[in-house]
Amino acid sequence: MRFLGLLSISETIASTWDKFLGAVMSFNSYKDVLDILFVTLIIYTLIIQIRKSQSIQIMKGIALVAVLYLFVNLFEMNASKYIFNTVFGDLLVIIVIVFSGEIRQTLERVGQTRNNPIFALFSSKKDNDSTFDVINSVCRACGEMSEDKIGSLIVFQRKSLLGDITRQSVPIDSCVTTEMLCSIFFPKAALHDGAIVIKNDRIVAARCVVPLKNEKEVTEHVGTRHRAALEVSLRSDAVAVVTSEETGIISVACDGQLKRGLTDAQLREMLTELLIDSSGDTKEKAASVKKKLNKFSRKNKGDNKHE
Repeated sequence: MRFLGLLSISETIASTWDKFLGAVMSFNSYKDVLDILFVTLIIYTLIIQIRKSQSIQIMKGIALVAVLYLFVNLFEMNASKYIFNTVFGDLLVIIVIVFSGEIRQTLERVGQTRNNPIFALFSSKKDNDSTFDVINSVCRACGEMSEDKIGSLIVFQRKSLLGDITRQSVPIDSCVTTEMLCSIFFPKAALHDGAIVIKNDRIVAARCVVPLKNEKEVTEHVGTRHRAALEVSLRSDAVAVVTSEETGIISVACDGQLKRGLTDAQLREMLTELLIDSSGDTKEKAASVKKKLNKFSRKNKGDNKHE
């Protein structure tokens, strides 16, 4: 029986090899080149997506199951083979369910391709002046909370949807003002725990909880808010601003990187660079924004001296 099993496997390998040689010999068209490039792109995208998440552990589990299934078939273990066929008969459906989050993120990134004329028809352009006012309000609030050592986590939603963290939050539809932010994160306020999400220059949710699934190594001095900021910046293109409850340090998380120890001016400059829509802007418009920033900084310094 073992000999028959080995013979069947060898025949399968020979048949697969013959099909591979036949495909190579029939390679005579530019369509085949495009086909190979497309498949390579898909595989590369999947590998990158898997490396950015914890899916690598699931892939190891799938590989182990595949090895066990090969072992069962090799030694003709009928009972085990029946169990495998019953449990993993709909393997494609199982894979889709297990990797549903990764598939969703990949499709979101495909739909968020910048400078794409097709998707540009469905996108709405934000008013940069409104975003500028939001940035100023956030910087002022973070400055005040930093001095008082009040912990806060402010998440700016950009292209990626943040439905995972806003689903069980408290819905809010409010303008972004310094007073509103300080009221939300006041230690005795009902909504001070968790994060707030700013979308389209408005506060849309408060008391948001970010699941801490990532195992990225960070400094031992970093607390839960900073880990949550890193997590949301890794899972999406969002920008997260954190003020530390223990030290009052202001930090920004973006693309899985955490920039700590920012001043108000540095925070304003970084948020302006990340959030102001610069697509198609001319050099004159960029210079105007920079001039407006400098004017606001000088005015802010004058107000502090007057106080």
